[in-house]
Amino acid sequence: MVNKAIITAAGRGTRQYPASNAVQKELFPLVDRDGLAKPTIQIIVEEAMRAGIEKIAIIVQPGEEKQFQNHFKGLSDGEKKPFHDKPRELAQSERLEEMRRAITYIHQTEQLGFGHAVYCAQQWVGHDPVLLMLGDHIYLSQTEISCAEQLVNLYGRLRKSIIAVQQTPLQELHLFGTVAGVPLDSPRGLYQLTRIIEKPSPEMARRELMMPDLEPDNFLTVFGLYLLTPTIFTILSEHVQQNVRERGEIQLTSALEVLIEREGAIGYQIAGERLDMGTPLGYLQTQFKLARHGVFAGFESIP
Repeated sequence: MVNKAIITAAGRGTRQYPASNAVQKELFPLVDRDGLAKPTIQIIVEEAMRAGIEKIAIIVQPGEEKQFQNHFKGLSDGEKKPFHDKPRELAQSERLEEMRRAITYIHQTEQLGFGHAVYCAQQWVGHDPVLLMLGDHIYLSQTEISCAEQLVNLYGRLRKSIIAVQQTPLQELHLFGTVAGVPLDSPRGLYQLTRIIEKPSPEMARRELMMPDLEPDNFLTVFGLYLLTPTIFTILSEHVQQNVRERGEIQLTSALEVLIEREGAIGYQIAGERLDMGTPLGYLQTQFKLARHGVFAGFESIP
């Protein structure tokens, strides 16, 4: 059973500066599919909890948990008075209190990379499998089953680390980690992974990452959603102790490469779309796509 999730939210938000100077980008508001305005982080926490996650660790810089704590709390009795005729908002207050009880904040005291941020949760995770989510990504499922729940359900059957992937054209590979593997069940999008390379060049991708069942110059790239066994923390700990870095940082991709070699991992072509709100354009696109899939989908003004 998977009941823990990590959400990384310790980045400096440089791509959203100067707005991120005052507010963590993970707290930027979005109108969700249900028509309610929420901070991005709440939408991600809700995704995790709908998948059966009971305990959530949010990785933050020291002191920045206060911004999140100010949001994740229910209304006091006095604060509820203006909402007496707003049952949906009062229900949200109850929901926020439930989320508050589920959340633990863990400090990343040094900005040493994505892999290091995940490593900071090692003691909290212990020997359990864990769902890993990004604090600036919204996961938009193409089915009735959420993206997080797809991974949790799949882990229940396979009991192996799972990396969600999606098809990406050659010209976009400079943005993503890219994987290769052996098809296990192509109709269901399952692969036994053999390689993972961070932001490969076109030449390297064509030489080492071609997949037999994809169209030419299409590849499988990391989606930004993971279900990982505790072995990943053993590897990350080794990399921290040995100061194994790429581009000056402790990288998760490097640890995933060792994980694939050491115990294997599954690539799953997820039925969903990743929305990165961490850039100004991505933020606009995220809001647009949430609106298209939500209560506003029928409005003629949204094509």
